[in-house]
Amino acid sequence: MDAAKIIEREHFIDQCKICPSILHSPSLVFFKGARVPPETKPEKGDINMSDSGECYDSKRPIEDDDDDDDIVESDIDLDNTDVVEPDNDPPQKMGDPAVEVTEEKRDAAQTEKAKAMDAISEGNLDEAIDHLTEAIVLNPISAILYATRASVFVKLKKPHAAICDADAALAINPNSAKGYKVRGMARAMLGQWEQAASDLQMASKLDYDDEIGSVLKKVEPNARKIEEHRIKYERLQKERELRKAERERKQEAEPQEREALSALNEGQVIGIHSARELDPKLNAASKTSRLAILYFTATWCGPCRMISPIFTSLAAKYPKVVFLKVDIDEAREVASSWNISSVPTFYFTKNGKEIDKVVGADKNGLERKIEQHAG
Repeated sequence: MDAAKIIEREHFIDQCKICPSILHSPSLVFFKGARVPPETKPEKGDINMSDSGECYDSKRPIEDDDDDDDIVESDIDLDNTDVVEPDNDPPQKMGDPAVEVTEEKRDAAQTEKAKAMDAISEGNLDEAIDHLTEAIVLNPISAILYATRASVFVKLKKPHAAICDADAALAINPNSAKGYKVRGMARAMLGQWEQAASDLQMASKLDYDDEIGSVLKKVEPNARKIEEHRIKYERLQKERELRKAERERKQEAEPQEREALSALNEGQVIGIHSARELDPKLNAASKTSRLAILYFTATWCGPCRMISPIFTSLAAKYPKVVFLKVDIDEAREVASSWNISSVPTFYFTKNGKEIDKVVGADKNGLERKIEQHAG
């Protein structure tokens, strides 16, 4: 298969991928019997972007297991006044790039091009297409011939044919400003605003003219609206995914938190008799993000006997705080690991870290620290 046919076929396949509804065109009835996607009808009030070559469902819910989190995309207010029905004519004749282009053929192609330009000036666009097609057959390696025929197809409001020729021109000369310009204009006619803006911006960089600037003034606002719309809903999608992940994390954490809470006696002082008993309580407090207070005491300590009932009353007053009581003579290893040098001493921990301490039987200081850290 020659290169032009390959380009033509690839272009047709790309268009079908962009919008499968093309296959339901009356000119493509020969596809019957093949697996053609079913034709879909737009809902009343929706923009039928398939007619403009861009399949865009302006109101599609993003599905999620949580119905309350469904995101329904809003319509995009686009200026589609110059969008045309896509052309579904049989593919235009392309040149064979494998043929040898002699000087005579090149001159003959120029003659045909000159005739085409005269026909264009007289408004005979179909005649111009015939002359340009003959020129392309004579000189199929000329990017400007393809780009020129593409420009005539734009005038005839045949954007698909124009894009096919522009693709061929750009395949021959990737820096063809006219190829990008004409393809951008054709894509604008199909409502393919972002692709049109990209092509026209490239054409402007290569060889700016007023016509490019004029078309860009209409294309760029539409392309910008689509980009902003996409960014908005990508952000909403990401936020929803984060919420879903947070819900799942909480669901996974709930059994662990319930288990941790079962190890904590709310409103009561928990006696610690060994390091083996202390670690699970501190871990449970950490899992539930609760403040834990380690009260180090001794039976022979007078200030401890005075502050102990107060510590018990504070436990009842602050049920969400974990109150742990350690007798330093009974749990010597715990006292040693915490470097207890005097009693009473109160250590405040949260999320596995020591955050404060009170030394001595300071009732007011103790409660002040609880209020400070319990939130």
